[in-house]
Formats: sequence, C-alpha cells, structure tokens
Amino acid sequence: MGSAWSGWFDSPMSKRFEEIDWQDTPLGEISLRRRFDPVVLSEVYEVKLGEDFLMSSLFTVAEIDLTRLGLARLRAVRPEGGFAVLVGGLGLGYTAFEALADDRVEELVVVEYSEAVIDWHERELLPDTVGLNADPRTRLVRDDFFAAAADEDGFDPDEAGRKFDAILLDIDHSPRNLLGSAHAAFYNRDGLSSMAGHIADDGVFALWSDDPPDEDFTDELEEVFEDVEARRIWFDNPMTGGKASNTIYVGTKRR
Repeated sequence: MGSAWSGWFDSPMSKRFEEIDWQDTPLGEISLRRRFDPVVLSEVYEVKLGEDFLMSSLFTVAEIDLTRLGLARLRAVRPEGGFAVLVGGLGLGYTAFEALADDRVEELVVVEYSEAVIDWHERELLPDTVGLNADPRTRLVRDDFFAAAADEDGFDPDEAGRKFDAILLDIDHSPRNLLGSAHAAFYNRDGLSSMAGHIADDGVFALWSDDPPDEDFTDELEEVFEDVEARRIWFDNPMTGGKASNTIYVGTKRR
C-alpha cells in the first residue's frame, strides 16, 4: 500500500466507504455513497437507484459541458444576458452549479423528482457543489420534469406558462436507456414540441446522454429545433486508463 493513501486510512476521521443517506422513492431505493478511490487517490461520491449506478463525481466533464455548450449557444443570440435557466435533474449538482458560474444567469430553477436528492443539497452533503442551494438565484423545485414538460402550465409553480431562455436536461441515461418507461413519450417530436413551448424564442435546449450520438433522435430534434448539434465529449477514464465519452445535444428554439 502506497504512502499517498495509507495515511488516509490511518486517520480516525476517515472511512473507506460510507453510505451517507438512503431513502425509498416510487422508483426504488436511492442512496448517496462516499468512498475513497485508490486509483485517483480521492473521495468519490456516487448515487445509486437500487443496484443501478446513476452518477459519480469521477465523471462530470460532460455534465459541466452540458451547461457550457447550452449557455454558449444562448450567449451568441443574447449577449446581454439576464438568462432564466431551467435544469431538469439535480443529481450531484454539477450542471446546475456550472450555470451559477455564469454571471449572465439571472435565475436558475432546478426541477428534481426525488425529495432525497433535494435534501442532500439543502444539507450541503456534496462538497463540490456546496453553495448551490444557498445562491439567491437558485430555486429547487420538487416535480416530475416530464409531466411538467407536457403540461401547458409548465415548470414554474409560481408562474403558469412561464418560458425559460434555456432548458438543460440530464435525467435519463440516454433517449433510449430510460430510468422510467413513462419517459419514452418525451423523446419524440410531440414530446419535444410540448417542452419547446416552455422555451423563449431563440432559446436553447440541451440534453446529456451516456450513449454515442443517435441519428434517429437527432432527426426528432431537428423537427422541433434549429441548428441541432450532437457533440461527443471525450474524457479520461481512470478506471480503464483510456477514454470514455458522453453526448451533448444542443438545439435552438424555432421562431
């Protein structure tokens, strides 16, 4: 055992593995775990739904790029800023936290289905995104993103029918690999059109996917949005010693 992390285990305050919290949800048991990873020599935070890994703090490049690419597209047409941004899916908070790094974001609404996930951020259990909930621009809304996308009242419980400048979505693994079968109705022209009704003209929709670019889904996006791009994001994978990738889809709301 190398000295770089043997001392970590010797600390009386350290734990090699800890389940920080778990709660029952309608989709199954969701849990937040922290472990020390000997490959990267740091603590890693992970979320599981049942036995399915949802997210890990080891792999956040594409979640951050989801925000960067979406807001870059928006800045090109709205350089003055004053953006109202909606994030679908809170998770570990990297997508939402990156939005707050842009001073042109005036308001951030995050729609999250799981009360447990919102609770983790309210208790600031995730060190990389501490301050997300405390930022005065942020509102965490407990709701079903997909149901709200299909409802004419939309995402803001305080303002029915409100439109956002950007919607950034990171919930399902991909448009084909879903956390719930009911989500499938979103990933077609009709579902995307309903959601687009909650985006301002020249606004932006961006989506994270764990899969390579999907031509069929890109075709669906192009029925609703302009200038659709499916960009593959490559990053180092310390577990394999090689590269891994996610995909970010970006489109601009048709006038």
